[in-house]
Amino acid sequence: MPVSFPQEPTHEHVLILERLFNAPRPIVWRAWTDPRRLARWLGAHGFTVPICEQDLRPKGEYRCCMRAPDGTDHWVWGAYHEIIEPEKLAFTWQLEDEEDLRKDLNNLVTLTFTAQGSRTHLNLHHSVFQTIADC
Repeated sequence: MPVSFPQEPTHEHVLILERLFNAPRPIVWRAWTDPRRLARWLGAHGFTVPICEQDLRPKGEYRCCMRAPDGTDHWVWGAYHEIIEPEKLAFTWQLEDEEDLRKDLNNLVTLTFTAQGSRTHLNLHHSVFQTIADC
């Protein structure tokens, strides 16, 4: 399924997060690229990730189920666009509704991993949201 992105995302429809981890870059990279490790932390507080599948290659897809404490499943899926180990990872991020219909949100997540001694600076750039409420 082809994905298109607006040429000029507006600043208010972009989510940018920065975090400094007290771990070397290869470990932080694996937290995003190893499905068993990703399942340990993906999702909001109290959520579990009973299913997490990744095909880590350009155009490869991933799909994860984030289960809420009330048992509701929230599915996310996407395709990898750019993989530069252990520096950069870019992928689409899309949701599935209750009928497993994929919603066309055209979100792109770009992660950059920068070594800072024995620590890692992570920059997450997530765009383009249709509305500010979707951020």
